[in-house]
Amino acid sequence: MSKQVRVRFAPSPTGPFHIGGARSALFNYLVAAHNDGTFVVRVEDTDQKRSTRESEENIKEALHWLGINWDEGIDVGGDHGPYRQMERLDLYRQYTEKLLAEGKAYYCFCTPEELEAEKDAQMAKGETPVYGGTCSHLSEEQIKQYLAEGRPHVIRIRTPKHKTYEVDDIVRGKVPFDSDKIGDFVIVKSDGVPVYNYCVVLDDALMEITHVIRAEEHLSNTPRQLVLYEALGFEPPKFAHVSLILGADKKKMSKRHGATSVQQYRDMGYLPEALFNFLALLGWTPDSDKEIFSKEELCSMFTLDRVAKNPAVFDIEKLNWINFQYMKELDGPSLVTLCLPHLQKAGYVSENPDANTLTWVETMVTALREHIQYGAQVTDAAKVFFTDEYEPENEETADVLKEETAPAVLTAFLKELEALDEVTADTVQPLFKKVQKGVGVKGKFVYMPIRVALTGVMHGPDLNVIIALMGREKVVQRLRRSGLIAE
Repeated sequence: MSKQVRVRFAPSPTGPFHIGGARSALFNYLVAAHNDGTFVVRVEDTDQKRSTRESEENIKEALHWLGINWDEGIDVGGDHGPYRQMERLDLYRQYTEKLLAEGKAYYCFCTPEELEAEKDAQMAKGETPVYGGTCSHLSEEQIKQYLAEGRPHVIRIRTPKHKTYEVDDIVRGKVPFDSDKIGDFVIVKSDGVPVYNYCVVLDDALMEITHVIRAEEHLSNTPRQLVLYEALGFEPPKFAHVSLILGADKKKMSKRHGATSVQQYRDMGYLPEALFNFLALLGWTPDSDKEIFSKEELCSMFTLDRVAKNPAVFDIEKLNWINFQYMKELDGPSLVTLCLPHLQKAGYVSENPDANTLTWVETMVTALREHIQYGAQVTDAAKVFFTDEYEPENEETADVLKEETAPAVLTAFLKELEALDEVTADTVQPLFKKVQKGVGVKGKFVYMPIRVALTGVMHGPDLNVIIALMGREKVVQRLRRSGLIAE
């Protein structure tokens, strides 16, 4: 790449930050990092009815949380600002006046009713509806008169006739478009605010963007943008349209597939490094079978020529697996930081736990780390420590307590436990061998009935750790509750 690479992420702050937007931001970030380029973040806020600063803050916060920081743009500044479209209206106006003066754009005074009638007539003939150019040849006198009368109007660009515009897309290859199916489209609305396609071209050109990397759904906008690049005399950037993200049912990702915003995944206790790693693999394929990558590795490896044309499927199980790999690397305090808010939300831990409670929580979540894939799962995994509302999870589990030796095992274990001076993981561990020897059964027939009587499940953390966490009183109570203790 000859020029210094300059890429951008330009979200509209109109709602929660969608996972697809995060993936677009990430791909741009990785391209910039791989090429020692510049990553710009600007805001497309011309939709004044829906755009909010709250949404903008949410986007910025989510990007920073993911570890996607930018070199230029909102908050950071730079030589190409302002970085919000509504702060660039004077700049757009200058170029609009130039286009009008050169005859490359014109005022259109057609009413919505007239435009609708024209569209209906074209569709009735099976034609692609495009503006017919009614106002494209108005005289200067007519224009001045209509403007003086205060007639509502828009401004349209003159699109060349009978011309093929070709997008040479890095991901999709050459994609041709017929200019006659584009027509003279609006660049400035009746309220004086420029439309998206016009703003984005001026912003990309004036910010010297070399590569536009965005979602596939923007491909249909590209021919209009090429018309504008040509009219304005700017060289178009290179385009790369990345495939959509689909749910497991191969339909476009939506709320029916579960969480769709970055904030939701953060709130559920996913790690930013894991989501960063996962998003990089959504539509991009590394040159190895490896799936866990550090941020530095991804920056070093990522290139657009390995981005697939086919849609990427959001596989929640794969995200959970990746997050699990990262969670396994957390130390005790970091695991507490991740899990504690969920335990507090469930009412299991107070809002201001003391040091002893935090030590106990650290021991518990460390014991559970092999059984939770993201933070929010801790509430189900830890429920057994906080409530007595548990039963054997299924018939197979219930049958464990029906084994002939189960009463003798539970009775012997209870006796040994009550004789301990102190109940810790270390002091409990030898008891299992004592019971095994005393009752004359294999280890499985000792561990299983005790575990099921205490937790209602057949698998989980080390049993001696569970018992130490529960404490003598709770363990005794649950063993007696089983109804199998011989008095």
